[in-house]
Amino acid sequence: MLELVLDFFRALWAVLRGRTRRGPLRPGWSFATELNQAFVRRMLMGSLTRGIPWLRAAEARAPRLDRVLRSVRFTPVDAGGVRAVWCRPASGRESDRIVLYLHGGGYVIGSPEGHRELLAHLAVQAEARVLAVDYRLGPENVFPAAQEDCIASYRWLLAQGNDPSRLAVAGDSAGGALALAVLQQARNAGDPLPAAAALLCPWVDPLARGGSLEENAECDFGTRELLVSWIDAYMGASDAANPLVSPIHADLAGLPPLLVQWGGAEILRDQVRAFVERARAAGLDVSAHEWPHMFHDWMLFHATVPEAAGATHQLGEFLRRRVKGGLA
Repeated sequence: MLELVLDFFRALWAVLRGRTRRGPLRPGWSFATELNQAFVRRMLMGSLTRGIPWLRAAEARAPRLDRVLRSVRFTPVDAGGVRAVWCRPASGRESDRIVLYLHGGGYVIGSPEGHRELLAHLAVQAEARVLAVDYRLGPENVFPAAQEDCIASYRWLLAQGNDPSRLAVAGDSAGGALALAVLQQARNAGDPLPAAAALLCPWVDPLARGGSLEENAECDFGTRELLVSWIDAYMGASDAANPLVSPIHADLAGLPPLLVQWGGAEILRDQVRAFVERARAAGLDVSAHEWPHMFHDWMLFHATVPEAAGATHQLGEFLRRRVKGGLA
């Protein structure tokens, strides 16, 4: 894809010129970290004119470079009528700890395939089987299609006889909001709740304005304009203030322990901080970690962003501590 190659070299030139003139864009950013941010930002912002199908195709063509992929195996599965993929450690030792993983992408892009590196690290670090859900995306499928697919996958795991104390739910960005939607729906229906949930840079307030959405726009991948275009595409005629899409407005009482990770340089910073405060006020056990100089979803980029390793190590440690089970 010629446009993608041109985007890379334009990002490379911009980073070289910027670092020569003013040093790193953020303190401590390596050259590779800054190039990663610049390239992904150029690609995402370009989708405002190129369209969502172009962005999906670009994501599909992205190389998978991380050697951890040799340590796992991927197997497609029908999870109660929903497409999904199992990611298991390739050691031959099966784990009875399971993580239901919900990818990010603003409800309009993303897939288990595009999250393979993170899924692999999660399986290895958490010593778990990871079920990654390939839920329906907008604008072809509008709200509540994604929420329906995710709760269906969770209920499928329960129907297989899995002990809830050995289950966790996790997700990044919009997937973090979907993880909270699963918890809300399960609690409200009287379904058993998982032992814990992990939210990576969760998009908890799609209608937020100002603050870090403006302050951190230069250091992150996108802008409020981009996010609004995505939520509008998914919501259709529905209200984006619905707690299943905007967990900042949700009743959080009774939910399991949470791990929340986010970056101090990302545009979602303020809304995640506000969510953590609301969760703690509701009596939840919350392990909150802000990585001061990181942009959105940095933990997806192990091959190019050194700080990704620390984030997934922290995630794995939390899940091993909070969720029963492990490798047999």
